[in-house]
Amino acid sequence: MITQEYLDKLTRDILACAIEVHKVVGAGLLEQTYERCFTHELKLRGIRFKTQQPIHLKYKDLTFAAELRYDVLVEDLIIVELKSIELIKPIHKSIVLTYMSMLGKPKGIIINFNCSNIFREGQKTLVNEIYRSLPT
Repeated sequence: MITQEYLDKLTRDILACAIEVHKVVGAGLLEQTYERCFTHELKLRGIRFKTQQPIHLKYKDLTFAAELRYDVLVEDLIIVELKSIELIKPIHKSIVLTYMSMLGKPKGIIINFNCSNIFREGQKTLVNEIYRSLPT
């Protein structure tokens, strides 16, 4: 059974992977480079993931591939968007919240590798009603 506690532990594991990548390769690289290193780190830790899968949009009675792709989906539960930008902006949060809603996922994490400290300034964790409805 999926619980908030399980998702929070998985979040810590995801952030530990990001911190390790940041520690080894530093800031200033392209997002695709971080994605490759990050997913390798997930694999080394035995964490299941999918990358760059299309997101289908449902609009009334119409469903179609909307030319949207998430970066990484961890354990089919947490959407991870990887960035290498000056700062995480409200639009980035909106995009991840929308992906979470469209895919029915309880949690999302934005990780920005262009920072000095992933844990303090380089990540934003988002939850929705699906998460809030889970047992603790």
